[in-house]
Amino acid sequence: MKKQESFASKLFDVFNILFMIVLIMVMAYPMVYVFSASISNNAMVASGAVLLWPKKITLIAYEQLIYNPDLWMSYWNTIRYTFLHTLLTLIATSAMAYPLAKRWLPGRRVILLMAAFTLLFSGGMIPTFLIVQKLGMLDTIWAIVLPSLISTWYLFIMRTFFEALPEELEDAAAIDGCGSMQILVRIVLPLSVPVMVTIGLFTAVNQWNSFFSALIYLNDREMYPLQIMMRNILIAGTNVQGEGDLTHLETLKYAMIMIGTLPILCVYPFIQKYFVQGTMIGGIKG
Repeated sequence: MKKQESFASKLFDVFNILFMIVLIMVMAYPMVYVFSASISNNAMVASGAVLLWPKKITLIAYEQLIYNPDLWMSYWNTIRYTFLHTLLTLIATSAMAYPLAKRWLPGRRVILLMAAFTLLFSGGMIPTFLIVQKLGMLDTIWAIVLPSLISTWYLFIMRTFFEALPEELEDAAAIDGCGSMQILVRIVLPLSVPVMVTIGLFTAVNQWNSFFSALIYLNDREMYPLQIMMRNILIAGTNVQGEGDLTHLETLKYAMIMIGTLPILCVYPFIQKYFVQGTMIGGIKG
């Protein structure tokens, strides 16, 4: 028998649906506007005539960017920075979170307190720069990857996830002769796909959008990531070559935003199911 809903419940559903529709429109409008501005006439964009739909459609901004070698060089740099940083972050975070999830680990509480301390205090930008400089990592990929390799927040999320896994599985693997590393690789990590994908997505997005590390650690133009190139167009007010014709500067800005944002947006639909499960279960302690 179908339960009859009250008037208050129906009214709540209506307001909830309307609120969600408004929220979707608010979130979708900037994306639609940026795309419309990127394919509109530069003068129309500069004058504020483009509000939602494109006007006097032209692809000249995309043509200037696509045929520029600096774009593809910075794109490749961003891809390799993001891939290597995400991979090493997952390896290092899981290797540290797994033993911290075991109550028998000597000094476990002290290590957790020291890790939590870094959530409130850090060495600062200047000491970090001096360390990177003394290690000879300036103008290298390691200056981008290593300083922010482990996030304490992600470490605690992964540790909580590992604690929720049944200990009987690890005991059975240990009886079969597996060591701690084999248990981690063959048992724990395959069961931890949701939290690994979630942390991997967060890490990849943060690295993809990061520009400050490259700004202070990289002087070689050939090492610049995509976000530095975007910054030069959006903030410094220069075109992709840094000089010359600026008649399409406004549309170049929006086209650059679209090119820089689209790849990371395309990744999310493929890992959405893991993302939702990972964000939920990472905060539950069994």
